[in-house]
Amino acid sequence: MKYGEKEISEFDLEKDLEIWENKHQREYLIKITLPEFVCRCPRSGYPDFATIYLEYKPDKWVVELKALKLYINSFMNRYISHEDSANEIYEVLQKKLQPKWIKLTADFNPRGNVHTVIEIDSNQTTC
Repeated sequence: MKYGEKEISEFDLEKDLEIWENKHQREYLIKITLPEFVCRCPRSGYPDFATIYLEYKPDKWVVELKALKLYINSFMNRYISHEDSANEIYEVLQKKLQPKWIKLTADFNPRGNVHTVIEIDSNQTTC
């Protein structure tokens, strides 16, 4: 196993998703694009590819980018739906960072003539 595969396969969400103190008092927006997201369809096992767009206004914490990359890459061998993967990423980051505002968009590549975009925004009201 190569070192990158080892890091991804041994990724532990509780100890490896590193967050850092936000040293800035002003309000600002962080935008992160993760264009190589991949997970596996829980029914067929085929890979599903997506671009994940993350935007947030930090409060006390920011996410360390290599840790975020490893977390996102940890999905590549998981059998998980589009909806479940997007909601899990959102929930984990919202819980860890406790930002003032957060939005996650998961734009999945079309497969079988279906294009899925999942958007979760902390400002949206529940139905």
